[in-house]
Amino acid sequence: MRTLDNTEAFVRRHAGTVYRLAYARLRSKPDADDVFQEVFFRYFRSHPVFDNEEHAKAWLIRVTLNCCKNVWQSPWRKDAPLPAELPALSREESQLEDALQSLPGKYRIVIHLHYYEGYATGEIAQILGICPATVRSQLARGRARLEYLLKGESYHE
Repeated sequence: MRTLDNTEAFVRRHAGTVYRLAYARLRSKPDADDVFQEVFFRYFRSHPVFDNEEHAKAWLIRVTLNCCKNVWQSPWRKDAPLPAELPALSREESQLEDALQSLPGKYRIVIHLHYYEGYATGEIAQILGICPATVRSQLARGRARLEYLLKGESYHE
């Protein structure tokens, strides 16, 4: 049986990963907040049993991506400007962020999981339910697009 202390520790341990992924995917603080709450609500409601921490993290990432997908498909979804209270990014960070946001979602998510969350291609493949070769291909294509975008050139596949 789960205790409140264990549950609180679990949420604290994984809060950053869930929120960062939701925000990276949705680019909206209110939407990321909603997804964050929904993910942990599903955790509390379903009481999943995990083999280890990596299994728990993979489950949370999969649920976060599914919740983000639901937000994108919502008829109420509208893009909103970023809030003014966010800290200013350096010029390079801003250019990289703009380039990342202009990538198609399939490239953006594998780049996020690989570089921001530290997953290997095999782990990403398992989380996303695709084969490792597809992850490697999407990483390579995403990097190539980023390189062109950061140089100010258009990319043609």
